[in-house]
Parts: sequence; structure tokens; C-alpha cells
Amino acid sequence: MAGQFSVGGSSSDSIGGDLGLVLSGGGARAAYQVGVLAAIAERIPDLKVPIHAGVSAGAINTITLASHPGSFGAAVRTLRGEWARLSVDQVYQVRMTGLAAATLRWLVQRVIPIRRSHTIVRGVFDMNPLRLFLGKRVNIRQIATNIQNGKVRAISLSATCYGTGETVTFVQGAEDLEMWQRSGRRSVRTNLSLEHVMASAAIPILFPAVELDGAYYGDGSVRQAAPLAPAIHIGAERILAVSMRSMVNSPLEACTTISYPSAAQVMGMLFHSVFLDALDADAERLERINSLLDSRTQLNHAGKEVRPVKLLVLRPSLDLGAMARPHWKRLPPVMRSLVQSIGGQREGASDFISYLLFDPAYTMPLIELGYDDTNDQWWKLEQFFED
Repeated sequence: MAGQFSVGGSSSDSIGGDLGLVLSGGGARAAYQVGVLAAIAERIPDLKVPIHAGVSAGAINTITLASHPGSFGAAVRTLRGEWARLSVDQVYQVRMTGLAAATLRWLVQRVIPIRRSHTIVRGVFDMNPLRLFLGKRVNIRQIATNIQNGKVRAISLSATCYGTGETVTFVQGAEDLEMWQRSGRRSVRTNLSLEHVMASAAIPILFPAVELDGAYYGDGSVRQAAPLAPAIHIGAERILAVSMRSMVNSPLEACTTISYPSAAQVMGMLFHSVFLDALDADAERLERINSLLDSRTQLNHAGKEVRPVKLLVLRPSLDLGAMARPHWKRLPPVMRSLVQSIGGQREGASDFISYLLFDPAYTMPLIELGYDDTNDQWWKLEQFFED
């Protein structure tokens, strides 16, 4: 045990008063976030996290933390315990009957001259297992209590509206919060529910859309160009974000291919663009803005002061996709067949598998990696909290 952390003589319960925690998407890769949080909670068990912003799988971690009645350390211990017992069959099930029926209808409509109707496949996977899992373990009503007693200022969950294509950030928080609207994104004040979590995590095609207030929503990462923005709008002066893109950069090489890419390899690349690229781009943009500002500079934009926001992005030291490849056969039999049919067992396709491999054989090593990486980089957190 590392013991409680202090900076400049201050106790751990004074740290983090203006902190925003941003947890992005990544399917099963989100287990890495839990390891990062576990290392922080071990040293700063009473860390104050008033601002939470989550999307996709990160929304699941976010809602668990923000709705916990205890300290940061207690909330993280609960979150880690839930991931330890989480398995594929508690997250999704393959809807083979739905796929078969949709395929049969499509074939019949093209052979028999009958009145045609649109063939709708409501997701390859059924998300009800995850809904049941979270419903038994997360008391979302506690969020209102945490806001009322000042433990939490606001929590935001983002989802993509299929009707308009915009990113909608659902916010529950203090009464003085101002909502916002920008190009392609806006916020809505609401009392968060389990359905908001399910909508934020509903990867298009793979998972069915979720209905909220008469509109259908899917994964919030799909068109979220500025994943740090919700925390900034809510008022974070410092942001701690966890990326699931490895800090190890391969050398630049000419684009070469040994064989034609499999569908799984292509989907893995698309998932990277959805879940990983936006956070990195937004972090670079924020750092550029911060470089233009200092504590003595006051700029105004649309009548509001533009302020520097301290940012720390923690990243894995290993490739999370490569860590999934040895375990792909741990997927359920039906899922293994689907993965094989699209080339998921081939080299280069492990990234796709990593998003769906909710198995302790994969997720627990991710948690341990996040824990070890954070301890190895603790000096960055010391600097981050030094002010």
C-alpha cells in the first residue's frame, strides 16, 4: 500500500476540488480505466471528483463512480469488484434468431412479388444482460443525493441522436449549470437513468438503438469531436482523462500489406477512429489553447472568459489490442464462429476482438496494467495536483 498522498502539506481530502474526470469509450478496453483509478484511489482515497464526464463504456464506469454514496476510494473498490465478476454473457448475447429472421425476410421479398417492408435488424447483440447487471448494482437515484450534499457538481453522459446526427450530452447537476449548444453538439439537462447509460454505450449495428424521449440514440463516441468539452462546460479547471491508445508509437513506415485486410481488421480500425482518435485530437487542441493563455491573460469569447484548463491524459504502456489476441477463443461459441467468419482470428484483427472481449482473462490484466502504469507515472499526477 502506498499510503495517502499529500501535496505541499495539504491532506488528501483537500485535493481535486475543481477536478473533471473524463472516461472515454472502448468496450472491454475500459477495464484499463479501472486500474488507473485503483492506483489513484490507493494513494488519494478521499479525492474530490465533482465533475464526471463519460461516454460509451466509459459511461458505465462514470455512472458507477458518480452514484456511489461513499468516498472515492470506496467507489473505485466497488467498480473494480464489478469488473472482476463481469463476463461476456453479462454484457451481451448474440441475436442469431433476429439475424436469421431478417435475412429470411430479405430473401423472400426478392423472390416472391409481395408488398415489401423495410428489413430492420435491431443490433447483432442483445444488451439486456448489461441492463440487468447494472440495474442490480448501480443506484442511479443516489446521484441526486450526491449533488445535493455537494459531493458531485455534475455528471454528463453523451450519446448520438440518430435523427439529427448530433452529439447530445445529458447533464444532471447543480441548478446554476448553464447548458450549451455548438455545431453538431448540444447539452440537455435531465435526471439521468439507466437508459442514458445504455444509449451512450450502444455501438451502432452491433447494439440496438435506445429510445429516449421519443428519439433513438446510439454510442456517444460516434460523432463526439470534443470529448473534453462537457467537463469544461460544466466548470472543470483540471481534467484527468484516460486514453486507451498505447503510448508506444511504432516507427513511420511505408504503407504495405501482406494480405487483403479482413472485415475484423477493418472494423478494428473503424473502432479506433470512433473511440480513440477524438480524445487525442481534443487533447492536442486543448494544449494549444493553453499555450496561448497564462494566469495573467484574460480573453473573451462570446462574452465569456476563456480560461486555461490543466490536462493530464494517462495512457497504457502496452498495446491493448495485442493483449486480447491470445484470448479470442474465450468468446462464447456462437461469437467465436462470427469472429472467425470475418477473419477475427487473423493477425491484425485483435483490435476488433479487444472491444468485445469482456472476459476476466483479458480485463483483469488490463486492470493490473492500468494500476502499474499509473504507479510508474505517479510523478505526473504529483505535478498535476501540485497547484
